[in-house]
Amino acid sequence: MAILFIILGGFLVLGILFWMIGVRVIPNDKIAVVEKWWSPKGALDEKIIALNGEAGYQPELLRGGIHILSPLMYKVHKCSLVTIPQGEIAYVFARDGKPLDPTQTLGEVIVEGNNFQNVRGFLNHGGQKGPQRGIVREGTYAFNLAQFIIITNHKTYYLPLGSKSEEGSIENMAKILKERNGFTPIVIKGSDDEVGIVTVHDGPSLNKNDIIAPTVGDDASNNMTYHNNFQDSEKFLKAGGFRGRQHQVLVEGTYFINRLFATVQFIEKTIVDVGFVGVVVSYIGPRGEDSSGEGYKHGELVKEGCRGVWNKPLMPGKYAFNTYSGKIVTVPTTNIILKWISNQSGTHSYDENLKEVTLITKDAFQPSLPLSVVLHIDYKKAPLVIQRFGDIKKLVDQTLDPMVSAYFKNIGQTKTLIQLIQDRSDIQEISSEEMKVKFGHYNLDLEEVLIGTPSSSENDNKIEDILTQLRERQIALERIETYSQQEKAAVKEKEFREAESRAAQQQFLTESEINIEIQSNKGKAEYRRALEEASKIKAIAEAEAEKEARIGVGKAIAVDEQVKAYGGPQYQVMQEIMSKFTQAIEKSQTKIVPETLVTMGGAEGNSGNVFEMLMGMLISEKLGVDFNKNSEEVKDDRAKKIKDSILNSLNNENKDDFKDDNTPIIE
Repeated sequence: MAILFIILGGFLVLGILFWMIGVRVIPNDKIAVVEKWWSPKGALDEKIIALNGEAGYQPELLRGGIHILSPLMYKVHKCSLVTIPQGEIAYVFARDGKPLDPTQTLGEVIVEGNNFQNVRGFLNHGGQKGPQRGIVREGTYAFNLAQFIIITNHKTYYLPLGSKSEEGSIENMAKILKERNGFTPIVIKGSDDEVGIVTVHDGPSLNKNDIIAPTVGDDASNNMTYHNNFQDSEKFLKAGGFRGRQHQVLVEGTYFINRLFATVQFIEKTIVDVGFVGVVVSYIGPRGEDSSGEGYKHGELVKEGCRGVWNKPLMPGKYAFNTYSGKIVTVPTTNIILKWISNQSGTHSYDENLKEVTLITKDAFQPSLPLSVVLHIDYKKAPLVIQRFGDIKKLVDQTLDPMVSAYFKNIGQTKTLIQLIQDRSDIQEISSEEMKVKFGHYNLDLEEVLIGTPSSSENDNKIEDILTQLRERQIALERIETYSQQEKAAVKEKEFREAESRAAQQQFLTESEINIEIQSNKGKAEYRRALEEASKIKAIAEAEAEKEARIGVGKAIAVDEQVKAYGGPQYQVMQEIMSKFTQAIEKSQTKIVPETLVTMGGAEGNSGNVFEMLMGMLISEKLGVDFNKNSEEVKDDRAKKIKDSILNSLNNENKDDFKDDNTPIIE
């Protein structure tokens, strides 16, 4: 035990001896901040770092190794080396240095400070206290933690000085940096189609007429002012940059930007689709010369980069456009369809507030007229349209709607309802031509006006009644036309059937035509034979007539002679009658003489057969023979009648023939 105590005592004495001598051992992964207790040069008043050997924190550090410093004069504060991981950023807060100017928020970057590792160079060359513009990238650094407070993503490195307000300020600063995601670089990916809008928090303020800071220091050939997209804050300010939102934007890439100096907001790129152009309305830039011409009185068009409406639109594509420095109004270059129809709108939705035009016709109807207008905007004239109206929606609502409505109201007053319906095509054609001039006045190209069918309101059925009558009238006309066509079809069908039948009976028709020709020839032959036979018969007849005539004449002469011989014609007549009567009785076998004859007494002239007397009286009465006439008179009269009868017969039948043969007619 005694030996143990002796050994421990020896180590204790040795340690006290080393301490009194001032031997300090610093590991290689550590640094030591030297604090001087006292000095013949006195103490510091307002500073923290003693640059001239005064009492206080010394600017130089003790690195790894053995150092001899008297504990009676120096206090050594061992600190860890600061390591910044790859892909991260560390921020620096200086405890000592020149105060910041009233317009400054961050201390200047001092190149001689060797990235904040040379405290003496930092302070001797005007280093400022407070948060610094410069940042620390990945690596291991030996910082004097009495002068600089290093804020990293996971830890804050500093040498406590016992000030609660300082600790609160450091904690607040670290909190702000975390909120701004300030410990990692800004990465903008091309796949995100985003751009970064930068807001600088240090530097001189903007003029009262500026709303956004102009682009400065973007010329990579000028090494003195090229700040490489806000990554070199000192060069940005040297180039004349202002605090506030910047016109220059960040595109795809990785940027190590001090978030205390500048913050970044992400917005989407402006895309001008195919079928559109983008008219730029710039809020910044110098005043440019008007390029719209003297005849254009609705505003000015300026060149690119000037304040106002640019005279050249952006063609389809993606643009890293700062929407805080201006706006891009997309104007369709394809056909725009505007529908004056309730609850309907075109592809671009510019007509969502439009509805049917209410008309008052000449005959006092109030129909609603649906319309569609097809128009086109020349991409070269798109800036003129935007300069005049602001956007296409305002153009439609404030100008085209009242103009088109008034035009068709005027047309409606000159037309009856039926004319409005029946003349729709003519009205459509005329309105298209006339309204092209009106649309051209607004730098628009009218393609076509399309007119729909007028309709009535919900509580008015009169227009529908008119339309019903027109439909019925048209149906009647169509029926007439249908019947006419059907009639023509029937005629054609009949002709077709006849042709078809004729074709089917062609053989028989041919044969019949041949037969007709044969029969015709036969008929002609028979006709000739008939003519010859007729001539023969005529000749025979003439001969027979002449024969009969001559026989008749002979008979007449014979009768005349008989009459003369028998004493008169009445006897000849009686003879003939009695002969006929006798023959009739004989054939009928009638008993005309009774078996018993009763005779009556009387005068002598009255005796005889009673039947004979009755027949005599009957015959004489029917024949008109007067038996009391003289026989000569009766004879002459009878002969004359027979003669006349024969002569008449001969004259009527053969008179011409006798004349042809030069034969004398019997008189």
